[in-house]
Amino acid sequence: MIDTKHIGLELPAATFEVEKGRLRFFAEATGETRPEYLDERAARAAGYRSLPAPPTFLMAADLDAGTTTMLLDTLGVPIERILHGEQSFTYHAPVCAGDVLSVEARISDIYSKKGGALEFVVKDSLIKDAQGQTVLEVRSVLVVRNPKEKAA
Repeated sequence: MIDTKHIGLELPAATFEVEKGRLRFFAEATGETRPEYLDERAARAAGYRSLPAPPTFLMAADLDAGTTTMLLDTLGVPIERILHGEQSFTYHAPVCAGDVLSVEARISDIYSKKGGALEFVVKDSLIKDAQGQTVLEVRSVLVVRNPKEKAA
């Protein structure tokens, strides 16, 4: 069982730059066809500073920042036992190529269901720009599958 003492734990902050090539790759991989997500001129004509991040691009921010790996290591959970349970986003400002962002994440809840066979870890993250303004709030829920012999 995951110890609930980890509720409130803040993971180390991480900083990264949003890269044009990565944005284009993500847009193409997700089937985005609007030109402002693929072409710099079209992005500027649409009023963006540079290529904008597609809506769910920053879901990968925690992965890129390593916070999910740190979270699993801290909790002692092997990656092969997790499932993606839920994700929600609250956008505050557009993110564009060249932006330098920081990720601040904390565990906001841990609970179990089905007699401990499933445990849920709720992680809230704030993604801030170089000026410290929040551009995105992310809530993610990881589901940990426990072997039947370990379930309470």
